[in-house]
Amino acid sequence: GPGKADLLELIRETGSISAAGRAMSMSYKRAWMLVEEMNAAFRNPLIDATRGGAKGGGARLTEAGAEVLANYRKLEDIMAEAGAARLGKLQSMLRDIS
Repeated sequence: GPGKADLLELIRETGSISAAGRAMSMSYKRAWMLVEEMNAAFRNPLIDATRGGAKGGGARLTEAGAEVLANYRKLEDIMAEAGAARLGKLQSMLRDIS
């Protein structure tokens, strides 16, 4: 869904599950749970994460993650275009109340 796509995008931008979660006003635990759900749902993981520690951890989109995100965003564009046409049709059916 759009929230998971936004999370993927923010992980790509920040290199961090924690930072991406904070940007979405989401706890690290919730962000990590969503990452685990997405990784489990696809044949290949979408996010590659390394644990923190003295050198710090990090996260990055895998090739599969980048492909899933690109395809999802394209699907959003297609749906928005189709929706605009339908919305115009519905608006044309409304009464003029001015």
